[in-house]
Amino acid sequence: MLTDEDRKQIVLLQRENAHRSLQEARVMMDNSFWNAAINRMYYACYYAVSGLLLKKGIEAKTHAGVRQMLGLHFIRTEKLTVEAGNVFSNLFSKRQSGDYDAFIYFDQNTTDTLYPQAENFVALIEKLIDEN
Repeated sequence: MLTDEDRKQIVLLQRENAHRSLQEARVMMDNSFWNAAINRMYYACYYAVSGLLLKKGIEAKTHAGVRQMLGLHFIRTEKLTVEAGNVFSNLFSKRQSGDYDAFIYFDQNTTDTLYPQAENFVALIEKLIDEN
């Protein structure tokens, strides 16, 4: 069982992971590794959402569960917009394709469009984490 202090430390770690993953995405973009950049963008968002769920005491054990709990507790309740949820879902879908489909190669235009969306999504999630 996690103590409140454990929970706080893990939430902080997840925030750091989110920011580090955004930095990694930028490095991947600077080196034309488009699929890897999308992977890191997705993980930035995933880490942020995982931290939010933990802070709020909401359990999710899988990536699908994280997406489902975000929808149930934050989008349905209008704490986050449907558009924000779509950013997360779109990154999840593209990350899946880029990582596992044999002939999916993303390009600079795609990553240039997605990167600011990922940054904004992480910022929105951090606002929710910071709420009491």
